[in-house]
Amino acid sequence: MQKGPKKSRRRFILGGLGLTGALLVGWGVLPPRQRLQGAQPLWTQGGEVALNGWIKIGADGTVYVAMHRSEMGQGIHTALQMLVAEELDVPMRMVKPISAPIDKIYGNIAVMADGLPFHPDEHGTVKKVAHWMTSKLARELGLQITGGSSSVKDAWLPLRQAGATAKAMLLQAAAKQWQVDVQQCSVIDGVVHHSSGKQAHYGELIHLALNSAPGEVRLKDSKDFKLIGTPQARTDIAAKVNGTAQFGIDARPPGLLFAALKMAPVLGSKIQQINVASAKSLPGVLDVVDFSKAIGPNDATFVGTAGVAVIAQSYWQAKQACDALQVTWEPSAHSSLSSASVFQELTQQLDSETGFTYYQQGDASAQLENPAATGEKRINAEYRAPFLAHATMEPINCTAQVKDGVVNIWVSTQVPSIAVSVAAKLTGIDAENVHVHVAYLGGGFGRRLEIDMIVQAVALAMQTKGAPVQLIWSREQDVAHDMYRPAALARFSAALDAQGQVLAYLNKSASGSVTHQVLRRSFGLPGAGPDKTTAEGEFDMPYEFAQQKISHVIVPTPVPLGYWRSVGHSHNAFFKESFIDELAHAAGKSPIEFRRNLLRQHPRHLAVLNAAMAKAGAAPAGRAHGIALHQSFGSIVCEVAEVSLQDKTITVHRVVCAVDCGIAVNPAIIAQQMESAIVFGLSAALYGEISFKEGRVEQSNFHDYQVLRMHEVPEVEVIIMPSAEPPEGIGEPGTPPIAPAVANAVFLLSGQRLRSLPLRLA
Repeated sequence: MQKGPKKSRRRFILGGLGLTGALLVGWGVLPPRQRLQGAQPLWTQGGEVALNGWIKIGADGTVYVAMHRSEMGQGIHTALQMLVAEELDVPMRMVKPISAPIDKIYGNIAVMADGLPFHPDEHGTVKKVAHWMTSKLARELGLQITGGSSSVKDAWLPLRQAGATAKAMLLQAAAKQWQVDVQQCSVIDGVVHHSSGKQAHYGELIHLALNSAPGEVRLKDSKDFKLIGTPQARTDIAAKVNGTAQFGIDARPPGLLFAALKMAPVLGSKIQQINVASAKSLPGVLDVVDFSKAIGPNDATFVGTAGVAVIAQSYWQAKQACDALQVTWEPSAHSSLSSASVFQELTQQLDSETGFTYYQQGDASAQLENPAATGEKRINAEYRAPFLAHATMEPINCTAQVKDGVVNIWVSTQVPSIAVSVAAKLTGIDAENVHVHVAYLGGGFGRRLEIDMIVQAVALAMQTKGAPVQLIWSREQDVAHDMYRPAALARFSAALDAQGQVLAYLNKSASGSVTHQVLRRSFGLPGAGPDKTTAEGEFDMPYEFAQQKISHVIVPTPVPLGYWRSVGHSHNAFFKESFIDELAHAAGKSPIEFRRNLLRQHPRHLAVLNAAMAKAGAAPAGRAHGIALHQSFGSIVCEVAEVSLQDKTITVHRVVCAVDCGIAVNPAIIAQQMESAIVFGLSAALYGEISFKEGRVEQSNFHDYQVLRMHEVPEVEVIIMPSAEPPEGIGEPGTPPIAPAVANAVFLLSGQRLRSLPLRLA
């Protein structure tokens, strides 16, 4: 009999309905909000016609597609353009990206629905109802968020439907003009053809199409795809190579001023006194602004954004004056906080709290509490991971202008709709008069899901009498004031019989909750209840243990936490896949065969594992292959790391990566993203650690928060598994498996089981 989380979730999601719940259920059965037409038509010029909220077409036949997700190097704009080009039957050269306005049709449905704490193998009514209700709520909220590796997954149907609907309207327009049956018309490269020889390109039909009903709209069958599934050149690369690409830091509105800032060196410190004389006497300095006064310090939405800024004619002048600024800080309640005290608290909570059970099958606890049977073996292990910074290459920045009742914001952000909301709240200006200009992001990784830099820049712009101001953080400020990946602790216990079969599997972990903090920081809402991101990668594993229980304890922390590339999967995969290797070793079986025996009912996972192993082959002399298999954001990834040791130095020479992400929209981008994610994860695995001492971050720049250097980057080979399933996430799934794959190889070479990140040999 299955116990635990299903009942817990049912009570959590549907419990205590009453009148409000009944109304909610009634609302839930209503049709969901459409995603084809926006509240306002797309802006047009020069004879362009908007056929729906996603697509407008110019007189020359150029197709413009609204980009509702942020481009931060992941190639998403190219993939989204491909979805429209496929259904419209136009070549990629005819498709151009435009910035999407703020509108509910562009809201990210998938990222919210995927946040529900259900196991992938669950398919019951509760999961279906919860998914339906969450998706409807997400449509109503309309939050434009780039994150959770959800961009293609979320756009897969809306953008294709937009393209197919526009094509149907254009075909109807041509048929009406030529007075022929629409079924006799076809499209080749954006030109409508009729068997009589008549033809017209899309630009010649757009005005007629605007008044044409599309009739029956059919999406292409996958067997008829011409673009989807083929490698296409990224549409953003040329501008990034020739230097014309505009990132947030490149914004140059007329009359621009610059700002640098100084924030509290100790968590929770507040300003006691500012001596502005030394700063104001320097050339170019215009003002010194105390954020704690400019931003409502008691407003939960703006918590963590306080500090002092200097506004000057140039950034260098502002930076020099900021360094000279003399600030006295009040003592902080967190001045004794250290990494050691954080892990001590996590340990105590694991000892005393049961936590929330995310998944349970059988009664693993009872099995492990009973005296060991004859021949039964018990395995126990504890793993830990540190705080991590995002360290994006483009410095944190934002440019803002508040003038004549209008707010303009130029920023690299993953959350443009939230940026509008917080700017409107801060300034008291209506949201329709807040305009966000989303630039390319010079790295996001979750850091630009945050709004602190936006709040700071808008607050400064409120002090400049209408002049725009650009705020730039130094690298030292960035490292010391990030929203960090949580530190985490995980414990495992398992029982094996004499034949090496796992009788029971128990996993309990502890960390802070990113989601609880983000709800407070970005929305002013209290954080409560379970947070899937804390236990993802542990409770949703595919391994077929008859008796298993996975739970998590949320431990509140004053350390600001944020979503970091692959979020909880980034450390939970290391915990879980390392312990699976421990079990294989204890069972006297190879790590490959041990996993194969646990995946009998998961053919896709098994196929990915086998493909990676076949490609990797045998390890050369003096090296070892470590493996890790992990599913995250809907995609299944197996990585084989080829590792050698010299003294205590770990060198990764080669990584073979097999991925099943559903239909591969653009195989070239998928390969690039897996390579990128592996390098990103390898930096964290070998070097990544943010540590605290006396309430301060000990690291400051890349000399002590190291990332992988060019000569350290391994050869990466990517295998993309064929699939007819809808697309899943790809920006993050390559990161989680690399740390355990390397650690498992190190064990084979040294006999040392490394249970703490970053990986360091004793």
